[in-house]
Amino acid sequence: MQAAGPNVLPGPAPCGAAAAGRVMQNGLYVSLSAQVSLERRLETIANNVANMNTVGFRGDGVYFAEQVARAGDSPISYVTPGDSYISRSTGPSVKTDNPFDVAIQGDGWMAIRTQGGIAYTRDGRMRMSESGALETLIGNPVLDAGGAPIVLNPTGGKPTIGGDGMISQDGRQVGAIGLFSIDPQANLVRAENSGVVPDRPATPILDFTQNGIAQGYVEGANINPIQEMTKLISLTRNFDGVNSEVTQTESSLEDAIKTLGA
Repeated sequence: MQAAGPNVLPGPAPCGAAAAGRVMQNGLYVSLSAQVSLERRLETIANNVANMNTVGFRGDGVYFAEQVARAGDSPISYVTPGDSYISRSTGPSVKTDNPFDVAIQGDGWMAIRTQGGIAYTRDGRMRMSESGALETLIGNPVLDAGGAPIVLNPTGGKPTIGGDGMISQDGRQVGAIGLFSIDPQANLVRAENSGVVPDRPATPILDFTQNGIAQGYVEGANINPIQEMTKLISLTRNFDGVNSEVTQTESSLEDAIKTLGA
């Protein structure tokens, strides 16, 4: 793989001050790559903590990989800056007893129409507009399995929502909330209303054995604050360790220049 620092072509090992300087400079590049990756991890932790009370929020994670380059006869390992991903683990269900609140059971997602197009969310807080349109709290239309907006009877009273998403008013079926499955390999981009937009088409869920809807509940964020604080403590220690390594390398480089330069 391509190194994070400058590429160094294989060749005969240098000697004296040049060799010492080359090795120590490589150490600085490795430390720099570590600092960049730690900063990326810090950003994800900060975002997770800031949204741990956001309904339906899915936390951020980061993938890291090793990149190997060669300096002379010695391989040097760098760490990549990291690739972010959105965790799909389920958050806790919180009872609200609000008939317009739903929590999704299983791996499904509700579809909503935003200004940027269709997005998928686990935030099941809804409301009925004066015209009867079923929408999110910020006004995004909630869609059925066919991708059409759901319209209720504005004078039909509070809705009853079944486990399969079927909506009834006064004993009559008036619509159904669509649940959609997102490919596990799809990359997700964040959208409004705790939503995501996948890079692969989502498919309607027709089997409600393991998927469904619970009325009168909402799903909380899938953030564990204790784990996030533990990660933050570990991250702080890693920052201190890398900074100490940088200081030591710079000091060794100065001593080498003084000793070997003459």
